[in-house]
Amino acid sequence: MMRATLWRLAFLNALMLTVGSNQTWAHGDEDHSKKPSATAVKKTNGSQVEAAAATRLPDGSVFVPKLVQRQLQLRTIVAEVDQYATSLELNGKVVADPNAGGKVQASQAGRIEVTSQSLPVLGQRVSKGQVLAYLRPVMSSLDRGNSQSILADLDAQLSIAEKKVQRYEALAEALPKAVVEAARYDYEALRKRKAAVEASLSKTEALIAPVSGVISVANAVAGQVVDARETLLEIIDPSRLMVEALAYEPLNANEVIGATASWKNAGVVSTKLDLKFLGGGQQMREQAIPLLFRVLTDQRSKSQNVAVGQSLQVFVQQKRDSEGVAVPLSAIVKVGTGQSAVWVHTEAERFVQKQVKLQALDAERVLILSGVEEGARILVSGAHLLAQVK
Repeated sequence: MMRATLWRLAFLNALMLTVGSNQTWAHGDEDHSKKPSATAVKKTNGSQVEAAAATRLPDGSVFVPKLVQRQLQLRTIVAEVDQYATSLELNGKVVADPNAGGKVQASQAGRIEVTSQSLPVLGQRVSKGQVLAYLRPVMSSLDRGNSQSILADLDAQLSIAEKKVQRYEALAEALPKAVVEAARYDYEALRKRKAAVEASLSKTEALIAPVSGVISVANAVAGQVVDARETLLEIIDPSRLMVEALAYEPLNANEVIGATASWKNAGVVSTKLDLKFLGGGQQMREQAIPLLFRVLTDQRSKSQNVAVGQSLQVFVQQKRDSEGVAVPLSAIVKVGTGQSAVWVHTEAERFVQKQVKLQALDAERVLILSGVEEGARILVSGAHLLAQVK
C-alpha cells in the first residue's frame, strides 16, 4: 500500500515538471499581447516561428515570414533610374478600316429573299461582288394601284403608237422620212417606259458584297420586310483594323516615335498591339481631338483577338524624355486616399508601403517619377496580396 502511494506521488511530480517545461517553450518571456516586429522572429528549440501568418505592424509596414513569401510567390526588382520616352495615355476604341469594310443596305423598302445559297451568318467570309441576298420591292395597295393604272395607260398608248408606225411605214414613199422616224421614236420610248414600270412591280434587287471580308453584323432574315437605308449586313477585314483615340491637346506627328494599345480582361492586361500614328482631326469631338492609328502589319494575328468598337488604352511615346524607375503595372497598388503606392522590401521579412508619383510608359509598364530611391527593392509580384494584410 505504501509502495503504491509512493509511485503515484512520483508520477504526479514528473507530470507537473513536463507541463511546466512545455509552457516555457511555447511562451517564455515573450509578451504575446503585442504584434511581432521584424526582429522578434527567432528559432526556439528547433521550431520555426517563421511559419506564422503575415502581420501588419503598428508603423504600417508588413511583416512577412520567409516561408509565407515563398507561398505567396513574392518577387522584387532593384530600382534603376533611367531616361524613358514621355508617354501620353489616351482612351481609344477599335474601328474598321474604311477601305477594307462596308455595309449592305436596302436602297428601298422591300422583302428579303434568299439566293440559291443560305443567307450569310456571323463570321462567314465573303468575296467582293458576291450576291448575298435579294430584295423584292414592296408597295402599298395605293402605290400598286397607281402603277397598274400607269401600266394600262402605257399599254393603250403603245398600241396606238404601234399602229401609227405600221401606217407610216406603208406610206413611207409618200410621207417625209422625218415623220416616219418620229413615229418610230415615240413607239420605242413608250415600250421602254412600259418595261420600266413592269420591272418596278416584279423585279428583285441583288444585294452584293461591296468588299471581301468577314460578316460582322447580320440583320437579314428570309421574308423580312425592311425600310430604305436599313443596314442588313456589315463586312470587315479583321486583319486590317484601326484605333481611334481622343486627345485633349494637339499632338504633333513629328513628336510621335511609337504607340501601343492594350485592353484588360478580368483585370489582367491582354495582348499588346503595336500601332502606327496616321494623323489627327482638325475638328473637336466631345471637347477632344480625334487621333487615328493603324495596327501594324506584323500585329494582324493579334488584332483578330479584338472586336470593332472595343475600348482600349492607347499609349503614345513622344521624343521628350522623363527620368524615373520603370516598373510593371502589377507593382502598383491603390491606397485609401486613391493615390498610387508600391511595396519596398526594406528588410528580410519587412515590407514598407510608399506613395509614388507615376507617369504612363506603355501598355505593360509605368514610370515612377518620385517616391522611391535608386537601389530599393520594389515588389512586383503579389503586391495586391500584401495590401490585404490586416
